[in-house]
Parts: sequence; structure tokens; C-alpha cells
Amino acid sequence: MGKIKEIPLTQLKTKNFINEQVTEIASTVGDGLAVNALSGGVDSSVVTLLGFNALGKRLKTYFIDSGLMRHKEPQYVVSIFRKLGVPVEIVDAKDRFFKALKGLTDPEKKREAITHVFYKEVFGGLVKKSGARYLLQGTNYTDVEETVAGIKRQHNILAQLGIDTKEVYGYHVIEPLIRLRKSGIRKVGQALGLPAELYKRPPFPGPALAARVIGEVTPQGVEIVRKATKVVEEELGKTGAFQYLAILHEDRVTGIRKHKRDFGLQVEVRCWESTDAKVATPSKLSYNMLLRIGDRITAEVPGVVSVTYNITRKPPSTIEAI
Repeated sequence: MGKIKEIPLTQLKTKNFINEQVTEIASTVGDGLAVNALSGGVDSSVVTLLGFNALGKRLKTYFIDSGLMRHKEPQYVVSIFRKLGVPVEIVDAKDRFFKALKGLTDPEKKREAITHVFYKEVFGGLVKKSGARYLLQGTNYTDVEETVAGIKRQHNILAQLGIDTKEVYGYHVIEPLIRLRKSGIRKVGQALGLPAELYKRPPFPGPALAARVIGEVTPQGVEIVRKATKVVEEELGKTGAFQYLAILHEDRVTGIRKHKRDFGLQVEVRCWESTDAKVATPSKLSYNMLLRIGDRITAEVPGVVSVTYNITRKPPSTIEAI
């Protein structure tokens, strides 16, 4: 992990950490501007408040609508931060992301495409337009750990892979949370005054729903997994599980509807117990709950005829499929 040293939850002094990061952000940016990548996840939400406390109006916060987000996510996130006094601008970049993902099936190639569009095309343009020299983002310790270990490349890992962001993208990246895991970041979010509906949110991948479509990522495939995700989050949101998600498989499977063959889609449901995302165990959901989830997804998500539940620990599995 090189020079990055983890701050374990047991050693985290929340107020000191917040003061240190606010001071460091203000010192790094100086009297200039910084842009901020807000996705609505726990990490990016905490970074947004740290950056706003440090810079105020000199922080330009953007929510990039990639077309890969959950149901009505952009409007939901922007409304929460508006109540907190933080202005957020939604940038419509759906066409750019789907164009870059067209024809790609390899997970790493898909991640590379998302990274390029996000950092080079979208934020590169925003930085240039605003005159900012810095980008704030919510990279955490687990993101770096999994990427450096070669398990899977997280789209927000740049400098740790030897990428000079100033040379490649035209700006420096500030990562205030890079020494914390999710449990510590939640604690910081609570101390900053984030509402519980944000700091307690289950983790959500940087590539968004693209990480939950096996095979080519199309608008149609994303819409299917978006609807399945809505069902899963409604059913499992009160379980207290660390994370829960739906995955769209690539191959079609045989099903039956109205006494006729229905050659349809398969959705996999995952639900995890974990504290740090380093190791995880599938939640012991009741049989009736699993049946209800299966019934709802096959009834509410067009084309789905099969719903499965993942029962493999991490490792050897990972929390996200891609």
C-alpha cells in the first residue's frame, strides 16, 4: 500500500480527523477553486461536506448523471444537499458513458471506459471551464487495497497506479478519506451532520449499475437492474445488512409464463454482513423473504424469469460481481 497508512476505526479520533482534513484541503487549494465529484454514496457525501467546510463557495460540486444510477438518484441526492446548504449541479453525461461502453464485455475494459469518460471527458471539461486545479473525490482504503492487490480495479484509483492526474487529466486529485474504511467514514459523516439516510446508506460502486450488469452495458440492461435494485433495496433496507444488490446475468434462461415457454433473464441477489468490506458473509435471510423478493422481481421487472441468491463468502467471492 506504499505510503498510505490505514487509520483503523479503533484509532479514529473523529473531530481531530475532520479538523485536519478541512485544514489540509483549504491549504492545498489555497485561494483557488476545486471541483467535487458527488455520487450520493457515503464516501463522496462525506468528502462533499469536508470540502464545503474548507472552501465554501469555492467548491463547485457536480453530480454526474451517467445514466447508470439508481431510480431517481440525481434528484434525491441534490435535494438532500440543498437542505444542507450545499449547491449541486447535475451534469447530463448519459450519452457519453453509453457510447464508451458500447460493445464492451470485459469487466476491466468497462471500468477503464468509465474512468476515461469520468475523469478525462467530463471532469476534465468542468475543471477547464471553471479554472479549478483540483478535484475532490471519496477514494477509501479498501478501494486502494483491492486495486493494488489486483483483485479488481476501482475506477477512482489513479495515483496509486502511477497515473499522473495533472499530466493526464489537467488537475490534481485530493482524497481526504483514503486512510479510512467504510465504518470510519460513516462515523465521520455522522459527526459532520450528514443525515442518517446518507451516512448509513449501503455502499454503492463507483461504476454504479454498470458494475451490476454482466456483459455489455446497455440502457436496456441498466434499466432492468435498476428496477431489480429498487425491489431489493425496498425489501432488504431494514435488515441492517452491510450491503445488498441485484445483478443482471448475461445469458438467457428458460422460464414459463401462462403455460408457455418464456426464454428470459436471470437476476442474482446478494446481501452481505460485513464491517469493513474486506471480508463478508451472505446474510441469513428468511425463506419467505427470499420468495417474496423472487416473486416481486419476476412480476415487476419485465423479462426476468429467474432470481437466485448468492451464498458464497468473501473471499473467494467479492461483494460486487464486476
